[in-house]
Amino acid sequence: MAKIIKASTGLTGLAVSTNPHHTLGALYGKILRAVAKMPQEASYRKYTEQLVKQRADAVANNKDITALEKAVGCGQVEELIVQAENELILARKMLGWKPWEKLSQAAPAKQWDWPPAQILEPKV
Repeated sequence: MAKIIKASTGLTGLAVSTNPHHTLGALYGKILRAVAKMPQEASYRKYTEQLVKQRADAVANNKDITALEKAVGCGQVEELIVQAENELILARKMLGWKPWEKLSQAAPAKQWDWPPAQILEPKV
């Protein structure tokens, strides 16, 4: 079992992880398996795979928790675990949503225009 090096994360409601390397490794593996079921050209798959592989490499290459946190640069390991859990939930939802498929009907005119609405001065 990994040695706990801190008594608290300093974040309300976020407990210290007892084995963050194992937890992150398992979560990253699940995310990668989920996105592997998506088409290779899907943007979500490409960018999520890239990010998760980078983080998985950081977990493998940094046995020290402080070094791991610095290598990833996105918070404490406990925060990285929460991020990975949320990404896994999203990846599984994306498999159901299939955003890479064609629309079932054409998008409304001006849907992608920015700003979304023109605000006109009131006529007095």
